[in-house]
Amino acid sequence: MTELAKPTGELTLRTLAMPSDANPAGDIFGGWVMAQMDLASGIRAAERARGRVVTAAVKEMAFQLPVKIGDTMAIYTEITRVGTTSITLNVEAWAHRARHQQLEKVTAATFVMVALDEDGKPKPVPAE
Repeated sequence: MTELAKPTGELTLRTLAMPSDANPAGDIFGGWVMAQMDLASGIRAAERARGRVVTAAVKEMAFQLPVKIGDTMAIYTEITRVGTTSITLNVEAWAHRARHQQLEKVTAATFVMVALDEDGKPKPVPAE
């Protein structure tokens, strides 16, 4: 990792990219990376909402680099806005390439999560 490129936010999830998550060339499916980002968003937003949350939107996601089998995915989240029932997060996916001792940014996106009550209806996010 260079001094110029550093993750933004809090490390929320780490997982290993496995062969079952890849195409025959060894590239990890983009949908798998997005799913890890969604999991991390859900974890961070549920902690802030103190309860159940669901994904309402994912805004503008573009892959900058591939993820390979054996890379460790590190997902960083930063809450950027708390609305009445929603939580907006900046989410970054970084690949730790163990064989090269590098940490590289793979993609980033904005996730919008909505807090839900026990009946599945939007509920206010509690004050901090």
